[in-house]
Amino acid sequence: MAKMRLPVLGLALTRWEHALMAGDAGTYSGHVASRWTRVDGRRVHVRVSTHPVPPDAPTVVLVHGLVVSSRYMVPTLLRLARTCRVLAPDLPGFGRSDEPHRPPDSMSDLADALAGWMEAAGLERAILLGNSLGCQTVADFAARYPERTGGLVLQGPTMDAEARSAREQVWRWLINSLRERSAQLPLMLHDYWEAGLRRFLDSFRMALKDRIEDKLPHVQAPTLVVRGSRDPIVPQRWAERVTELLPRGRLVVIPGGTHTLNFAAPLELVRVVEPFLRELRADSVRTPHA
Repeated sequence: MAKMRLPVLGLALTRWEHALMAGDAGTYSGHVASRWTRVDGRRVHVRVSTHPVPPDAPTVVLVHGLVVSSRYMVPTLLRLARTCRVLAPDLPGFGRSDEPHRPPDSMSDLADALAGWMEAAGLERAILLGNSLGCQTVADFAARYPERTGGLVLQGPTMDAEARSAREQVWRWLINSLRERSAQLPLMLHDYWEAGLRRFLDSFRMALKDRIEDKLPHVQAPTLVVRGSRDPIVPQRWAERVTELLPRGRLVVIPGGTHTLNFAAPLELVRVVEPFLRELRADSVRTPHA
């Protein structure tokens, strides 16, 4: 089924996005551009940083959450671009990417799509930063593609094993929505509209049945778990359990932060991520492909 495009609203959002960034230009030095990669006959849209970095700079891939696109990753992309090569794909069927040949049935299908895009884009290995459902995608990816995973950042990891019901998750999402920046609302509504109700419901069911807690013990890459202290979707208890299940995990809590730190508090997020990236780089120098 073809996507229900809203080109006029999409253009307005792009202008709004640029205006939003211009008002905060003192905290970043990057620029963002759109690129397209053809994977298995379908186009995958990717937002990439164009700020020049050294050839040995780390590559970071930002993975979006439930039904939204990489657009809400732009504030973090721009700030990481000072020291990293940053790419933020729209997973197949989301944002501006083409629909997949068949709808994903599990988080492993999304992880395989991510691996397929990396292969087509010539990315042998990268550090993956996911938000929300994006954490479920990159955790699955890291457990099954360890040779391609240079490190993980799980920002707001879902799905809390003690709240795996539609009712509980919707309630938490509503509470969180009241705490997020209002500027995020038109962006999310646009992405939800383009994805459509059926895709939204299918993705939500897929996220609910995914047991991330069974995969985390198999993630060998160093992993930073980041939680906002005002995130009701990822309570402190669940963030601590996620960290404990990871063989090489650690937890950082950002005071006052909500569920989408990548949009609402990108500077605070980058301030805790960059030291972690430097550690990964130092480890890779000592032990190549550690």
